[in-house]
Amino acid sequence: MHPILKRLAGGDRRSIGRSDDVARDISRAPDLFAVVVDGMAVGDPVVRMRAADAVEKASRTRPQLLQPHKRRFLKDIALVGQQEVRWHLAQVVPRLRLASNERRQAVALLLSFLDDRSKIVQVNAMQALADLALQDDRLRKSVIGRVESLVAEGSPAVRARGRKLLRVLRSGHLTSRCSGRWPRSGQRR
Repeated sequence: MHPILKRLAGGDRRSIGRSDDVARDISRAPDLFAVVVDGMAVGDPVVRMRAADAVEKASRTRPQLLQPHKRRFLKDIALVGQQEVRWHLAQVVPRLRLASNERRQAVALLLSFLDDRSKIVQVNAMQALADLALQDDRLRKSVIGRVESLVAEGSPAVRARGRKLLRVLRSGHLTSRCSGRWPRSGQRR
């Protein structure tokens, strides 16, 4: 195991361990960023979770680091069933520059995440779909319809986020969230 991934090992999934330190380090080193992206699919669930957390945090200020790995995110890492990996993946997808076929693939992935057992995965997927819809008017109507159904049927957390997203989607105003900076009120990582 690479030394940067060893720093993410140990303990359990209730702690982010040293992922903040790793995020800082990989934001300055694309070669290490690639290693940590690979860590999102390793066998150890603690390392997977913390790698996903570090990748998401590093990409907040350096989204360009994600671009060389977009196929990996949309294919291999998309298959990881672990909720922590999924919710972080939902956070990074809107930061990718996507061709139209990749955007369709990303939307399909995020729509599948809306059926996840984890409410955090659902909320982050809904947020990501809204972010993509704000970047592509062709998606807006279908995303609004899907969010409306989640507001009607979802958990309290899903309904609350959905109501906020509907206001933004209907106004059509891009928020700073699309760059990864819209704060998620009351949500822990």
